[in-house]
Amino acid sequence: MVPNPQKSRSQIDARKFDSLEQEVFLNLWRTYDRLKAFEEELFGQVGLSAQQYNTLRLLKSVYPESMPTLVLGSRLISRAPDMTRLLDKLEQRGLLQRERRPENRRVVEVTITDEGRQLLEELAPKVEACHRKQLGHLSPEALRQLASLLKEARDPHEDVTNLSLVDE
Repeated sequence: MVPNPQKSRSQIDARKFDSLEQEVFLNLWRTYDRLKAFEEELFGQVGLSAQQYNTLRLLKSVYPESMPTLVLGSRLISRAPDMTRLLDKLEQRGLLQRERRPENRRVVEVTITDEGRQLLEELAPKVEACHRKQLGHLSPEALRQLASLLKEARDPHEDVTNLSLVDE
């Protein structure tokens, strides 16, 4: 079927979705997919995943203190299905260290190492450039509005006890 040239783009697009909520969700998903490609390229150059970068970023925020693995896992922007393996890989590279506290051997504390902090420092200007590439075409007003709308959309679904640094 050939689209009627008299119909507007929005009329044609309206037929693709079951609801406005579905349209917005699929647009969020597509946007995430397109923007994620930029960070995968950047982090891939240093052998990190975005989740590993986020882990190091969270640990740096509490340095020189440590963070229990359960707290760390709850603060990640996206859930890690295998937190142990994620931490194993970063520990093998010397980017973090884990320690069991004698007072409670069930709790594993995680601390970023000097090497981990150095890697984040080296990545900082590249991450900023990546964010500009992803969203720099939007005005500061549009970015603030988008951030506000995204927070509003996820607010009823957030666990307020486990907010990540995404809101900071």
